[in-house]
Amino acid sequence: MITYKDSGVDIEKADKFVQQIKGFVKETFDKNVITPIGGFAGAYLLEITKYKEPVITSSTDGVGTKLKIAQAVNKHDTIGIDLVAMCVNDLVTTASKPLFFLDYFATGKLEPEVAVDVVKGISEGCKQAQCALIGGETAEMPGMYKEGEYDLAGFAVGVVEREKMLDGSKTQKGDILIGLASSGIHSNGYSLVRKLIEIKKYSLDTYIDEIGKKLWEELLTPTKIYVRSVLNLVENVEVHAIAHITGGGIPGNLIRVLNDNIKAIIEEGTWEVPSVFKWIEKEGNIPKDEMYKTFNMGIGMIVAIPEKEKEKTLEILKEEGEKAFVIGYLEEGEKSVNII
Repeated sequence: MITYKDSGVDIEKADKFVQQIKGFVKETFDKNVITPIGGFAGAYLLEITKYKEPVITSSTDGVGTKLKIAQAVNKHDTIGIDLVAMCVNDLVTTASKPLFFLDYFATGKLEPEVAVDVVKGISEGCKQAQCALIGGETAEMPGMYKEGEYDLAGFAVGVVEREKMLDGSKTQKGDILIGLASSGIHSNGYSLVRKLIEIKKYSLDTYIDEIGKKLWEELLTPTKIYVRSVLNLVENVEVHAIAHITGGGIPGNLIRVLNDNIKAIIEEGTWEVPSVFKWIEKEGNIPKDEMYKTFNMGIGMIVAIPEKEKEKTLEILKEEGEKAFVIGYLEEGEKSVNII
């Protein structure tokens, strides 16, 4: 006789895991979550009367090979923050309020203590983003992943009033660009970083003087979540566009929110580039344009606003605890991003 457990899938262990995470998952709930944890589907009551024309928005993402760092050093309690951040930071570029989040956790053999730490991080990310973690999937798939490996995906849903939704169509000549500081590498460019570590034969436990931390400590710094700051901003000032700086860097992401006849001028030296990027550039002998195409270079979000809103914008962002910099402007020309 062969049982499902003999094949490597332990349903009892999975059920116990669900019981372990119920407490901190429930901490993310608000009054609109109307289903209990553990059901077949999560339900969220949409208060439709608040909106004239409510638009439902969505985003899905993962954290790339940053997972490899977490797994290598057996530290899993912050990678969930990254997962939430990658989704909700995309969502908020439309001026949407994130409502709820779902996660997908896949592994070859479920290690409950690891999975619990991951979900703790997801719950923390949801609290920072002020959205509810209403469901998820834990998939135990023997043979698909090596021992100790797992993969993550996240899904966020938000809502925005149609007339307030941002899509880049408002960008115009004379707008200035405000950059919001990143917390570090965030969750993009890790394949290049890992290649550099491999070539240079660094240990993740190596203390890097230029950075002031052990390598793994810097590399696992959680992605910053900008939801509260950005939503406060769009409620109080005229915002023309918002870009989340992820894979592709400033050039590859800012261009996505520009009108066809608008080009962006980014002025180098107008913000603080974190030491980790300087270290990567030096150690890998990486060309400057490659750095800008791969990493956020210290800017996690870019907001395009009319110049008249500059002082108020900087004041609001400062009150929200953000480091914000005037990093450039928009002018007429062929749609492009130019770093000078």
